[in-house]
Amino acid sequence: MKMVRQKTQIRKIENLAARQVTFSKRRRGLFKKAQELSTLCDIDLALIVFSATGKLFHYSPSRSGKGVFSEL
Repeated sequence: MKMVRQKTQIRKIENLAARQVTFSKRRRGLFKKAQELSTLCDIDLALIVFSATGKLFHYSPSRSGKGVFSEL
């Protein structure tokens, strides 16, 4: 028997604690993909993410010794 993954409906997570956990996991995954893309394609890449509370998270590989976000 073949197992088929169900398509997940994208909607707001109502439980605040579950939403925070999901945000944290997704953010880490997104930053990992950004790092992989930067490495594989030898590109400078910057990523800015704001949480629901307005907290800033960023990713920027510092190849030139000066980060993109040093002025923030």
